[in-house]
Amino acid sequence: MPRPLTAQSNNELQMRLRAQSQLPLATDILNKIRLLCLQRGATGILGLGRMFRRMDDNNSGDLSREEFIKGLNETGLHEQLTADDVQQLFEIIDTDNSGTVNFNEFLKHIRPPLSACRISIIEKAFRKMDKTGDGVVTYEDLKGTYNVKSHPDFQNGSKTEKEILTRFLNVFEEGGIQDGQVTWDEFLDYYSGVSASIDEDLYFDLMMRHAWKL
Repeated sequence: MPRPLTAQSNNELQMRLRAQSQLPLATDILNKIRLLCLQRGATGILGLGRMFRRMDDNNSGDLSREEFIKGLNETGLHEQLTADDVQQLFEIIDTDNSGTVNFNEFLKHIRPPLSACRISIIEKAFRKMDKTGDGVVTYEDLKGTYNVKSHPDFQNGSKTEKEILTRFLNVFEEGGIQDGQVTWDEFLDYYSGVSASIDEDLYFDLMMRHAWKL
């Protein structure tokens, strides 16, 4: 028997369905990419970011046109984009006509808009985890910070705290570097997706405070 959806998973399902219904009407290429990511759920933009960061061998933040297209291909997004879509997208992001794009700037364009209060609470959660202040969060940082007590799998005894924390950290590993770490940009990518599934600022704020014991 399938388990009932939690409030958060139901919100995410509604977001995915909403993105799917809006996609055929999208004319702006950046909005089309955003909807393609949101159609995959809260981790859609995170997964795209992880893929591009994995390809950035020299940590410059820049990708050539070939690398950019390869990244879209490896995430599967190219299947729903025409050659003209990709060309238009690259030209929009390549603002200085250098033949390269900065993928962090690209992600800023496609993240769903975040209100100031939502950005503030996301930053507060990350700062609480990042005990060393180095901009990177590990499993040890998560322990004692992320609230697992209200997690359905913890409540029914099917998973331990360690298993839940590990699974949460693994969300940030899919399609990217398996390093057991979460950067601020990855955290923001993830919660921009979660945010898109929640209409009310107050509910988002309460969810974050409860999840991260803020």
